[in-house]
Parts: sequence; structure tokens; C-alpha cells
Amino acid sequence: MYRNELYVMVTPEPYVSTAPGPILSDSVLIDAAMRAHLGYEVTRIDPHYRPDNATEVWLERGNKTIRRHFDPNTGADVGKATAVGVMLVSGLIQIHDNFLPGPKGRVVNGFGAMAVVLVAMTGLVLWWPGASRWQRSLIVHRGLGWNRFNWELHSMVGFWCFGAILVFAISGIYLFFPETFHAWADKIQPVTADNAGKRFIDKFLYWLAFLHFGRINGIGIPCDGPGFCDQSVKAVWALFGLAPAAMFVTGAIMWWNRVLRRWL
Repeated sequence: MYRNELYVMVTPEPYVSTAPGPILSDSVLIDAAMRAHLGYEVTRIDPHYRPDNATEVWLERGNKTIRRHFDPNTGADVGKATAVGVMLVSGLIQIHDNFLPGPKGRVVNGFGAMAVVLVAMTGLVLWWPGASRWQRSLIVHRGLGWNRFNWELHSMVGFWCFGAILVFAISGIYLFFPETFHAWADKIQPVTADNAGKRFIDKFLYWLAFLHFGRINGIGIPCDGPGFCDQSVKAVWALFGLAPAAMFVTGAIMWWNRVLRRWL
């Protein structure tokens, strides 16, 4: 049975069970789904990390696929699972993960992450304004023209968000090419009977993946479960997640003004 953990992590909560009782096992839910939709076969089940939220079940018959929500306590069919919000989130996940085409798109995204690392490192070199002026590049000053404002905004965001952008890019490369990273890890620190499950390199790769998201299934970096702390971590990561977009937009404006407009 296929379980898409990233999908589970971001799926909205369309239904909350009001029936008390234990959570049904996957096999019981599958039987309930197939009884509710005779002739269909369950091909995928996506349980939510909260026990009172609906479980999404995919069923197929021939070329037809339906997605339904089932109460995790009673096994009752509670409605369609193809809400517009869910479809939009799923589409964003496909773009972010696979660049839409699938495995080939994932490779493209991986090389894109490498390009971000290269741009960030070269940008740091280009950003350095000199020992006597570097502090002026940490803020955006008042009373500036549009072009100068755009340049200082690009410079400020690049400085304060450099670490986050680099972490997102490097961890993204790992998530796109995990097999390569694990092969390197085995060469750097081969697995032995003594270090199995205790290798430093495994902990490093775990944190590399964890830092990309800042949270996984309700567990944030400084938090131990859902709550205010976890939501705060999400907000901080979302804010830093806007940095690459801000750098792209301000950089594109500078490129237009300095290169393309003159060429045209």
C-alpha cells in the first residue's frame, strides 16, 4: 500500500470524526471501502496524522479512479476527497517535488537546486562592498529611487537569508538525489556491526532532510508536537521560503535594467 507522507503532511482537514472509539486498522478500512463501492479495488490509503481526521482512500475500477474520505473510527464513507483546496495543494506538491513531469522533472529540480547553491555562493562574493561599507548593505535606506531601492532590497534579503537559502538548496539536492548521498555516506563511513544505526553521517543526512521542511507531521525543530511552537516554526520557515522568490524578482528587475533594456 502506497502512503504519500508529504501529501499527508499538508492535506487540509476536511472532516473531523465525532464518533468515539479506537482507530480502525488499514485492513478494516479497506474492507469498508470496498463494501461501500462494490466492484472497486483500493489502490492507496492516506491516513492523517491526527486520529480524528478523515482517512483518504483511492479506489479503482478499470480506468476510473475515485477518492473518498472515510471516518477512521466507524469506517463510514463521509464524502469526496477531491476538494479544490486539496487539488491545489497536491498540484503545488507536484511542482515543488517533480516539476510536474515526474522522475525527469525531479532531476531538473535537483539541478535547479545546484544552480541555487552556485548563485548563492557567487552572490555572496559579489555582495561584499568592502570592509568600510559592508554594514550599509544590511538595511534598506530611505529616500531612494526605485532602482536603488530594488538593489538594496536584493542585497539586504540576500545577506539575512543567505543561510536559509543555502540550507534549502543543499537539502533539496539531497532530497532529489538521496541514493547518491547515501552512497557517499557509505564510502565516508562504511557500515559495520558496531556503528549500525549510530553513524554520524546518518544523523547528518537526517537533519539535512529535516531542515528542509522545519517540521514533519506536526513535529517542529524545537517542538515535540502540534501547538503554538510548531505553528511558529512553520511561520518562520514560510517566511524564509519567500526569500528565494524575493531574490529572483529583484534580481530579474536588475538584470532587465542593466542588461536587457540596454540591449533592446
